[in-house]
Amino acid sequence: MAEARLDKYLWAIRVFKTRTDAQEACKGGKVKIAGTNAKPSKEIKAGDIINVRKGIVTYSYQVVQPTETRVGAKLVAEFANDITPQGELDKLKAPVETFFVTRERGAGRPTKKDRRNIEQMWDAIDFDGPTTEIEF
Repeated sequence: MAEARLDKYLWAIRVFKTRTDAQEACKGGKVKIAGTNAKPSKEIKAGDIINVRKGIVTYSYQVVQPTETRVGAKLVAEFANDITPQGELDKLKAPVETFFVTRERGAGRPTKKDRRNIEQMWDAIDFDGPTTEIEF
């Protein structure tokens, strides 16, 4: 097969669970070929570089052989090379900052003074540091 539809190809190499998900990603501007947004019906050929943004990570794939039939997970390497930079994959392991403000049960709504204290604490937080839990 010399060419294949982009949405079928992304579904076939298991980037998306369904072809509908692949079509919606293309229509939503999350799939690019050569730096430009690609429509689901775009014909791809061997050697094309496809960038797919899923969440905070942009995955990159090089087309080895176009296919429109779904392949097993072990056979994906015959049809696509994952050339995603390590920097993008490191985003998956980045710590997620969390901030908890807890109140005693039955304490009611925060007063104006409590709200000001909460806002001061939010302004004073170093978001590069560890997770913080504050109780009132």
